[in-house]
Amino acid sequence: MSLSVQGLTLRREGVAHLDDVELEFPRGRLTTVIGRTLAGKTTLLRTLAGLLTPDAGSIALDGRPIDDVPAWKRDVAMVYQQFINYPNLDVFENVAFPLRRRGVAEPELGNRVRATLAKVGLAEFQQRRPSQLSGGQQQRVALARALVRGAPILLLDEPVVNLDYKLREQIRSEFRGLLTSASGAIVVYTTTEPAEAMMLGDTVVVMHEGKVLQRGSPAEVFERPASATVAEVFSDPPMNFVDGRFDGGCITVAGAAPLAAAGGVSSLRPGDYRFGIRAKDVRIDAASPLSGRITFVEVSGSETFVQVDTPFGALTLQLEGIHDFSLGEPVPIALDPRRLFAFDRAGALVGAPSR
Repeated sequence: MSLSVQGLTLRREGVAHLDDVELEFPRGRLTTVIGRTLAGKTTLLRTLAGLLTPDAGSIALDGRPIDDVPAWKRDVAMVYQQFINYPNLDVFENVAFPLRRRGVAEPELGNRVRATLAKVGLAEFQQRRPSQLSGGQQQRVALARALVRGAPILLLDEPVVNLDYKLREQIRSEFRGLLTSASGAIVVYTTTEPAEAMMLGDTVVVMHEGKVLQRGSPAEVFERPASATVAEVFSDPPMNFVDGRFDGGCITVAGAAPLAAAGGVSSLRPGDYRFGIRAKDVRIDAASPLSGRITFVEVSGSETFVQVDTPFGALTLQLEGIHDFSLGEPVPIALDPRRLFAFDRAGALVGAPSR
């Protein structure tokens, strides 16, 4: 049993926010929808919740159409980017609010609220007001209020995007267990971050400009992105791309020596392709004849991100450890041919690294 959408289309002022979307969200599974800003993720959630009316298409829950069911009758719980808590109520009453509106009587109400607060790690904060909590705790209050309802559909719209980096990491690690414990619920979680999608989702849906580009397990989408756009969206930092030609076992890129093909691109037909390689598969190698000049350096935790200007365009490197580089410094770089992806002129994947 599942929530399914068929041909879902929504346009506003000539712009397609949803473009013939067809998806199925199974019960008891966590589906992560990933895409850049304006990909259509929030529009999809709001349409599922009944807050937006599509121009075409249908939505069905367990095979029963719900297109004409108003939002307040759909029994959908939603968690937004911003903390939406009632500042005049303590934590217990914030979580109890949807149950009181439904007329749930004591002691069931109290039991459900306390059990949910324990689940999200807020049992000892029941009497505090939201202003007395940290940002992560406030977001967990909002999540608890959604979970306590026991709604069959739980929608989360980038719920950790407004938290600082360390807090995001903490909340993400907690969310996986919390969301999968929503027994039998249909859970849809949107994000712009590939790491979050890899960590949380049983299934990943990649959206771009209102269209669904690919659906599959996180490993499938990461290892075999259906197109160059998917590869760029589902890589952080975005995948590097260079235009080149494949001829008889060698890849030729303007301004660089021929590169011996290996792995999944070695069986390509001769022709022009767009080759992709992730930042972690570009390395600094003193023996490489290819070089470029550093235009950007950023140290993030235990990694260093470097942008290098080369004869065939800018490349981003993701290096382990902390490195001290100077802007304008020349560096020799090498591309690992075994880790190359190949896309045809239309952007479709035609070759990928072997596992």
